[in-house]
Formats: sequence, structure tokens, C-alpha cells
Amino acid sequence: MKNPIFDIDNWREIGATLARNKTRTFLTAFGIFWGTAMLAMLLGGASGLEGLLKRNFQGFSTNMAFAGASRTSLSYKGFNKGMSWDITDRDIEDILRVTPHIDAFSRLTQTGVTVVNGSQTKSCGAMGVEADFSKIQIPVISSGRFINSRDVKHSLKVAVLGKNVAGELFGASSPVGKSVNINGIYFTVIGVAGQKGEASIGGRMDDSVILPFTTLRRAFYPGTNVGYFVFNAAQGYTPTELKPYIDRVFKANHPINPQDDNYLWFGDVSEQFKMVDNLFLGVSLLAFFVGIGTLLAGIIGVGNIMWIIVKERTQEIGIRRAIGAKPRDIIVQILSEGVMLTAVAGTAGISFATLVLFIVNKVTTDPVLGSAHFELSFSTALGIMIVFLVLGTAAGLIPSIKAMRIKPVEAINEK
Repeated sequence: MKNPIFDIDNWREIGATLARNKTRTFLTAFGIFWGTAMLAMLLGGASGLEGLLKRNFQGFSTNMAFAGASRTSLSYKGFNKGMSWDITDRDIEDILRVTPHIDAFSRLTQTGVTVVNGSQTKSCGAMGVEADFSKIQIPVISSGRFINSRDVKHSLKVAVLGKNVAGELFGASSPVGKSVNINGIYFTVIGVAGQKGEASIGGRMDDSVILPFTTLRRAFYPGTNVGYFVFNAAQGYTPTELKPYIDRVFKANHPINPQDDNYLWFGDVSEQFKMVDNLFLGVSLLAFFVGIGTLLAGIIGVGNIMWIIVKERTQEIGIRRAIGAKPRDIIVQILSEGVMLTAVAGTAGISFATLVLFIVNKVTTDPVLGSAHFELSFSTALGIMIVFLVLGTAAGLIPSIKAMRIKPVEAINEK
């Protein structure tokens, strides 16, 4: 007798058997189809939602923090609570001297300005930054360059225009090397920059003018005060772990109560990224278990139809046994019917899910931010199919064993 697995006539017979009751087979196959599609769409959709949120932070360091002076919340040494204070250059020097594990650091200040090029005028925000700012929020340079350490050290009158600002003032022509008037002072344009994500520090880079920190402060805010600062913690450390060093500097240099935890406006962005990661881990797990539940419902349907098929074909199985069919042949044939149903319906489900995810990904793709990755990887699709086939085989195993144990004489005489 031929091996049932490689016998084409056997597979034709399996197809004919499943076609005998089209409604029952369709409903069972639809359960498998929908279970596979739901699991695939939930897993691919969870990945896409995570990408949709995270792409807003593209170009943003994931281990950075920003800090600025706030009002005190406790009285100290004759100073009432609610006292205002300012961060100074001396504070920054002390922080950089005593705080370990800082990878990048930039003082930051901002103001509103009017930028003029000939007859074109644009009101926008101006940011004063240091060279390391480009390591904390990575700019997308359209032309020219960004602010460097020499610009800051020598307070050079140079400016980087946001791409939207450059477009309004210069149209399609390049502004690099040309001069613009910013609040009555002429600056040389050294670059045009923008940003990828929506998140920003001190305003969207696309709609701002970026100047050397020292230049902006000298031109518009003479003195030694610092608006606020941003920094990257070294790999293996978080900004929050470095905050005690910063606290000691400020509380030593200013009349701030040692117990006051609200004197500083401090935001650890790395904590936000961890929250997002944990949130989507939970979403992915929820999607997985919901999908598995739907999948199991389909597999139970396969088990049920296999029981019914074995019951309906008791006499046929008995005749096969009587003319020499081995128990293994009976098991393989019954299992093959379950595997065929699972494979066809499962493949259709994954194909449908892939199509849906492709359409969603196409709709949500941004020309600047790129794709959110609503997609199903080949390894995930293969894993889903393997799980389905294993469970489909397991669902048909008990009915197959029952069929194998049918005694030919009893089966032939059964009515």
C-alpha cells in the first residue's frame, strides 16, 4: 500500500470527504481562518502602534534629561518658599566638574525674534544651544552645517535656519552663506535644519532659528544666567541616577532647603521611553493572549469536525481495516484531513492579515517620519503557522486513535 502522505489519490479523497458537508467544513475553516488572521493582525498591529508612537521621538536621545529652575517649595535661611532663582554659568561649571557619566551637555535658552531677509519677514522662536545639542536632539541637516564648539566659544554671529523658516525667507534658493537680520543684528546663515519626530526641546527645529548659546545670550540676555540645560547620561546610567550630584551643586550655590525636592524642573526622558516600552509589552501580551484564545476556538472546531467525520465513516474505516489497511494508515489519513483544513485556512488567514497590515502601513506612512511598521515578519508568520499545524494535528489525534481502534467486524455491522 502506498504511503498516504505521498499518495495523490489519498489527498483527493481527503478533499472529497471535506466537501461532503460544505457548510460544516466552511464554518470550521472560517474559525481557523479568523483565529489565524486575528492573531497575526494583533501582533502586527501592536508592533505598528508602538512604531507609530516611537517615530515621534526619532532623532531624540533615549537617555536624556532637561532641567530648569523652578520656585522653591520650602523656606530656608530667611527666604520664604516660592522664591525664584536662576541657574548660572558657575552652576554649570560645577555640575560638569562633579557629575560623572555625562556623555553630552548643552546649555539652552530661547526667545522670540523677527528674522528679515530683504522684503521677507518671519517671526519665530530662537534657540541658543551648544555643540553637544546635536547629540541630544539629532538635527536633519538639509544644507550647510550645525552649530559647533568654535561658534559657541567665540560667540560668532552665525545662525542655522529651520527648514520652514528658510523656505519662507528664501523660497527655493539656498540661504547658506547669506545674511539675515535677527532683531536688528546681522547673522550669517551656516545651515538649514529640521527634525524627524514631533517631540522637541524648546520648540520645533523646523520653525526656529538656532544660534550659538553665547551669541544669543550676549545679544539679547546679557549676563551669566542660563535658561535651562539638557544632557545625555552615559550608557549604563540614567539621568535620574545623576540628579543627586546636580542637587548638591544647586543647594550648595543657592539658598535652597536641602529637603526641597521641587525647586528644580527636571524631566528624565529615559523614564518616558521605559514607560512606552512597558506599555507596549503589555499590549503585545494582551494581543497575543486574545489571538491565542481565538486560535484555540478554531482548533476546537477542527477537533469537533474530526470526531464527526470519524463517526460518519465508521463503516468505511472498518472496511479499510478488513481489506488490509494498517492502523498507522488510518491515523495518517484522519490526521491529514485535519492538517489540510488547518493549513489551507491558516494560510488564507495569514495572507488576509498581511494584506490588511500592508494597507494600514501604507495609510500611516509619513513622507518624513517614514513607516510605522504595521507588518508581520516572516518568522512571526511562520511561527503562527507552525503553532496552528501542531495544534491542528493535536486536535485530530484523539479522533484518529479512536478510528484506529475500530474493529472491522463491529464497524461493518454498525448501522
